[in-house]
Amino acid sequence: MSYGTAGSLRSVTLDDVRGAQKMLSGVARVTAMEGSRHLSRQVGAPVHLKCENLQRTGSFKLRGAYVRIAGLLPEERAAGVVAASAGNHAQGVALASSLLGVHSTVFMPKGAPLPKISATREYGAEVRLHGQVVDETLAAAQEYAAETGAVFIHPFDHPDIIAGQGTVGLEILEQCPEVGTIVVGMGGGGLAAGIAVAVKSLRPDVRIIGVQAEGAAAYPPSLRAGRPVTVPHPATMADGIKVGTPGEVPFDIVRELVDEVRTVGEDQLSAALLLCLERAKLVVEPAGASPVAALLGAPGGFSGPVVAVLSGGNVDPVLMQRVLRHGMAAQGRYLAVRLRLTDRPGALATLLAVLSEADANVLDVSHIRTDPRLGLTEAEVELHLETKGPEHCGEVVRALGAAGHQVVERMPDGFV
Repeated sequence: MSYGTAGSLRSVTLDDVRGAQKMLSGVARVTAMEGSRHLSRQVGAPVHLKCENLQRTGSFKLRGAYVRIAGLLPEERAAGVVAASAGNHAQGVALASSLLGVHSTVFMPKGAPLPKISATREYGAEVRLHGQVVDETLAAAQEYAAETGAVFIHPFDHPDIIAGQGTVGLEILEQCPEVGTIVVGMGGGGLAAGIAVAVKSLRPDVRIIGVQAEGAAAYPPSLRAGRPVTVPHPATMADGIKVGTPGEVPFDIVRELVDEVRTVGEDQLSAALLLCLERAKLVVEPAGASPVAALLGAPGGFSGPVVAVLSGGNVDPVLMQRVLRHGMAAQGRYLAVRLRLTDRPGALATLLAVLSEADANVLDVSHIRTDPRLGLTEAEVELHLETKGPEHCGEVVRALGAAGHQVVERMPDGFV
C-alpha cells in the first residue's frame, strides 16, 4: 500500500487493514488470547488478555513496520530506511527490514537499555546511539533521512503503520467474537487507531477505551482542543507510551472512533505488571500492562467480555526489578519499622523469632547502638520486611507490640 506524501495521506479503511493482514500472513504471529479468572472476578465480567508481548520482537510494532516497509517503491527500498526508537519500534523496523532485504539504520538514545540495543542489532539493523532523550534521537534520524535519502519510518504517524497495527483488532474479533470492550494502551495512538478502524467497521457496538500514563497523557487535552497538543516533558516508567504529542493521522481516527481515554498512575502500572507476572505468568512491560492497570483502577466500569491488549513484553531486567519492588510496595507488600529494644545478648535474635512466628520475611536489618538519642542500655533497630499485604502488615505490628517491642516509627510502606 502506498499513500504518497504526508500532505495527501488518506484515512485508513477496513480494506487497508485486511490487506495488511494478508501481507503479514506468515510474518507476524496470531498471538494468543488468554482468559484471566482473577481479573474476571474483579471486573465482574469475562476478561481476556491479547498477548502481543508474545509477538515476534516482543511487541505489536512488527506489524506496522513490516506493512510500511513492504509498501515502499523499489527505489525507496534501495535507499534504505531509518527509524528512531528507544526499543520496540527499533526492533520491529530491524526485523521487518531484514525480512524484506532492506538496509535499516536505527537511532537510539545513549541511555537505551543494553538488551534492546543488542536485540535491534541482532535483528539486522545498524544502530547509532545519539542524544539523551527520544526527541534528540528523532531529530538525528530525520536529519540522516534528509542527507541520505533513506525513508524515515515513523512509529505511529502513517496510514500503513496504523493499518498494520489494526490487524490486532481483526484477530480480537476472530478470537473473541462476543467482545464488548477493548482496552488498549496509547502513546502516539497508532495501535488504538488501527484497532478502532478494524473493530468499529465490523462491530460498531464494541467500546474501545484507550489508556495513557498520567505523566504522558497528551490525548485528553488534545481531544478537548480538537487538535494534537504537546505535553512538555512527559514522564512515566512506561516508555512504550511516553509520547508527548499525538500523531496527526491517528489523532483524527481516535477522535472519531475511540470511545474514551483514561489515565493510570505509576502505582497502578507497577501493580498491573506484578499481577501479570504473578497471576497470568506473563512478562509484560509497563506500557503493555497499562490496560490491566485501567481495569484494576475502576473494575466496575467495563462492559464484558473485556479484551485487554498486552502490547509488549520488552522490559529491561533492571527496570523490571525496580518496577516489581514498586508494585509490591503499592500493594502493601513491604513494611518498614523502627523500634527500640534492650541492648543485651540475644535481644535481636528474640525479635527476629517474633517476626518469623508472624511469617514476615526480613529483607534488611540496621542495628544502631551509638546514638545520643538512645539510653545507656538501649539499641535501635530498623527493619525492612516483606509481607503478604496491608492486613498482614497490621498483624506484624501487633505481634511486635504483644511481644513487648516498642515501635518508635512505622515508615511508609516500601523498600528503601
